[in-house]
Amino acid sequence: MEDKIDIEQIFASNVFTPDMMEIYAGKSVVLAYRKCVETGASLDMGTAEKIASSMLRWALDRGCTHYTHWFQPLNGGTAEKHQSFIEPDGKGKITLGFSGKELIVGEPDASSFPSGGLRATFEARGYSAWDPSSNAFINDSSLHIPTVFLSYSGESLDEKTPLLRSMKVLDAQALRILRALGDNETQKVTPMAGVEQEYFLLDKSLCDAREDLKICGRTLFGAKPPKTQELDDHYFGSIKPRVAAFMKDLEIELWRLGIPAKTKHNEVAPSQHEMAPVYTDCNIANDQNQLSMDIMKKVADRHGLVCVLAEKPFDGINGSGKHNNWSLKTDRGENLLAPGKTPWQNARFLLFLAAFVSAADEFQDLLRCSAAYAGNDHRLGGDEAPPAVMSIFLGSDLEEVVNSIIEDRTPEGEPTAPIRIGISAIPSIPRDTSDRNRTSPLAFTGNKFEFRMPGASQSVAEPNMILNTIVADRLSSYADRLESADPDKLNDTLHDLIKSEFKEHRRILFNGNGYCSAWVVEAQERGLSNLADTTDALPTYLCEKNIALMERTGVLTRGEMTARDEIRREKYLNVTKIEAKTLLGMVLREIVPAIALFKHSIPPSSPGGVEARICRDLDKVSVNLYSLAQSLGTAVENIPGATDPTALGYCKREILPLMEEMRLHLNKAENLVPSKFWPYPAYGQLLFSV
Repeated sequence: MEDKIDIEQIFASNVFTPDMMEIYAGKSVVLAYRKCVETGASLDMGTAEKIASSMLRWALDRGCTHYTHWFQPLNGGTAEKHQSFIEPDGKGKITLGFSGKELIVGEPDASSFPSGGLRATFEARGYSAWDPSSNAFINDSSLHIPTVFLSYSGESLDEKTPLLRSMKVLDAQALRILRALGDNETQKVTPMAGVEQEYFLLDKSLCDAREDLKICGRTLFGAKPPKTQELDDHYFGSIKPRVAAFMKDLEIELWRLGIPAKTKHNEVAPSQHEMAPVYTDCNIANDQNQLSMDIMKKVADRHGLVCVLAEKPFDGINGSGKHNNWSLKTDRGENLLAPGKTPWQNARFLLFLAAFVSAADEFQDLLRCSAAYAGNDHRLGGDEAPPAVMSIFLGSDLEEVVNSIIEDRTPEGEPTAPIRIGISAIPSIPRDTSDRNRTSPLAFTGNKFEFRMPGASQSVAEPNMILNTIVADRLSSYADRLESADPDKLNDTLHDLIKSEFKEHRRILFNGNGYCSAWVVEAQERGLSNLADTTDALPTYLCEKNIALMERTGVLTRGEMTARDEIRREKYLNVTKIEAKTLLGMVLREIVPAIALFKHSIPPSSPGGVEARICRDLDKVSVNLYSLAQSLGTAVENIPGATDPTALGYCKREILPLMEEMRLHLNKAENLVPSKFWPYPAYGQLLFSV
């Protein structure tokens, strides 16, 4: 009989929660800390010293020997520099200490992190600063302090800082709207996120035998086996024992870290699965997702598995995404994207809905850029992911309400007069009466928007930062209009505002099949963007409209945006080079010799015999592979630098087609060469071994 797991006892046991802080530091310290988190008030050094001291005692009680400032540099992952608690006393012995200054500010070497020109390599200094809104936690016997990461001159070198800025500006503008509508009780509005994480679990010994999986995180070729997901027998199917053991250990690890892992199930593709936590605020959700990805890899390794987070590890079967469910919550527990039951709630909902719709339409390119990188290019547009065309699914009932507002008519099925939006009068709005649309990049699902473009391996900090910023910007313009309106005509102003916004941005609303080729044509006629891949999307990032948005909201400076653009371009080029060089090595060092070895093992036959025909086919494949390898090697050597505006187009034009053509020949060769000669595990082995 298995040991009983006391979930309530272990949950957040490795997290320095405010309740734990009160036990170790006292109530007055917790009150000062809460004031800092909730109002942004500064924390005096005396209180910081008390918090640091209490963290130290708590960490030591749990066996910690080190602490680290845990931050999220612009490489998409996390970083940590561990320092022990020991302090020499000058007499050959030590004391253990952790000061308020060490809690609040760190100075890690910033020279090897991406900076996009914000600092030079010889200017190594960077600062990590405590983010008190995210609880400290214990991982691998070290106390982890969540921090932001800044350059010597104060520019953001991380993903967390802009996210926190966007949450602050959204809070301010949402409160302006609520005040204009007569709500004087709400004190805070917080953007919330629920992040669904898809992943593959593969046998470690098989993964180690494939250079592409080890280096690139995905396969660069592979013949499709007779069966993958055609029978729809894996999705929500019974979980195999080895996977179930991994999932159990994963959940225990996550629960100890205060991550409320809620659901687990098999996904569509063989060996593909999903984990989803309960939603929380965007900052915490991002921290928890970054931590979850790290824990998933470590737990998988303990089980002799590899957790693969690449967006498309196998050609021809479903890839993995990271669905980001976004909403707005007040400190009174109200969801501003829930239609509500009263006229006032309905009017408020329609105003926030209009803000989201208009923001997504106006900044389609920014939203697309937030999920644009090499790995995701292989996934978007497939049957498991939304297309690159940006659109919003509202469901037929809600879109009918929107259309009736625009057209000043009675909604179909309603015996009432045309809708007049106001704080005092509006009919009930249906909720959750339509099916989910899995082909939509942005789908309204009853009380939140599901952004389905982000890929499985990426940080959700930027997608949420952009959602927060664009909506805050629209709310700001709405607040200006409502605040200047004649109080006696507020209902009319509100009605006209919502109507005009829906009318102007109606083009982005689409409830149909996003995979249909006719939609691409219709979307173009509507004027919607279709940034098919990263090479199309990235050039739109630094348009003046986007820079102006970030500067007027205070979320990013022009310099910070320019740096991020340079980092994105350089990463795309580096990923392309690494994958191309990996493919070349596998082909020239292993596959071409393996083909030759098998061919020489075939006994001679008559010119028309089967053996001779196989040899001729293998000769053709080998010649084609060798010729393509020479061309690819030359093309890789000539890739322009990251600052060259032609570099992205060069990769799309010169590198990727050669790699795809090589894939086709490699797959043909794999089907001709017996497994005992083929040097790498096949798709069938990888997908059905766990």
